[in-house]
Amino acid sequence: MKVKLFFIALLPSLIFSEPIQPLPQNVNVDNNKAKLGKELFFDPILSVDNSVSCAMCHDLQNGGDDGLVASVGHKGQVGDINAPTVLNAVYNFRQFWNGRSKDLKEQAKGPIENPIEMGNTFENLISVLKNSTYKEKFDEVFEDGITEDNIADAIAEYEKTLITPNSAFDRYLNGDKKAITKDQKEGYEIFKEKGCIACHHGINVGGNLYNKFGVMEDAKSKREGLYEVTKEEQDRYYFKVPSLRNVDKTAPYLHDGRYDNLNDVVKFMARYQLGRTISEDEVHKVVQFLNSLSGELPKDIR
Repeated sequence: MKVKLFFIALLPSLIFSEPIQPLPQNVNVDNNKAKLGKELFFDPILSVDNSVSCAMCHDLQNGGDDGLVASVGHKGQVGDINAPTVLNAVYNFRQFWNGRSKDLKEQAKGPIENPIEMGNTFENLISVLKNSTYKEKFDEVFEDGITEDNIADAIAEYEKTLITPNSAFDRYLNGDKKAITKDQKEGYEIFKEKGCIACHHGINVGGNLYNKFGVMEDAKSKREGLYEVTKEEQDRYYFKVPSLRNVDKTAPYLHDGRYDNLNDVVKFMARYQLGRTISEDEVHKVVQFLNSLSGELPKDIR
C-alpha cells in the first residue's frame, strides 16, 4: 500500500514535468573574482597587440556572439568557425563546438594563445599585467597574484554571471500560461513531436550532449567536431549541441554560420538531423517558440 500511495503522489510531477527547465534567477559567484574578470573580459590587453578583447567576439548586448560567420582576430585574421554565445555558457556540459574544454575556466585560456584570435602567450601576458594596475588588483583577490590559472579563473567567474532568466518561456514553465502566445505553444508541441527536443532539452535547451552533424544526410561540414580532439573515427562530425536560449539574437547559425535566419535552420534540422517533413506553418510556429526563449540580460553588464 505504501508503495502504491507513493507512486500516486508522484503522478502530478510525472505528468506535468517538462523536458526543458527554467533558468535560475541567479548563480553563486565570488564577487571579487567576477569584478576582476569583468574588467579583463572587456580589456584588449589580453591580446598580443592590444587589439582584441573577449567582448569583441562576445557582444553581450547582442546575443553574446559577434554576428559574423567567423570571428576576426588580431591583424585582421579570420577564423573558420562561428563564435558561440557566452550567455548561459556556464550551463553547457563542455565548451567550444568540438567540446575540447571541460569548463569556462579551461575555455578562457584558449583564445588568449590562439594565433588567429588574440595571438598572445601567457608568459608575455603575465609580464604585461604585472607592469600594470592589474598587479594590485590580482594581489587583492588571489594569494599568489597573477598566474595563468588566476587569469582564467577570474574571467570564468565573470562569465558565470552572464545568465538570462525570465524569458517568456521560462515564465510559462513557472506557471504563467499567458506568458507565451498560441502559436508559441503550438510551436513547442511541434518542437517536441518532430524530435527536436531529443537534443535541445534541459536548463539550457541544449548544450548538454554531442550529436552528429548530418544524421540523416551528409551535411557537408568542413570542420570535423569532436574528432578534432579525440581522433576517434566514431567522433567525426559530432559537435556539442548548442543552446537555443536567445537564439533569435545569435545569427548566423550552425558552427559554420551557413544560415542567417531561423526559418532556414529549422528546415535544415528537420531534413538533415531528423529526416522529417515540416510545413511552412510548422516552421513559423517553431520559430515563434524559439523567439520565446530570449531572457533578460544581466544588470550592469558593461
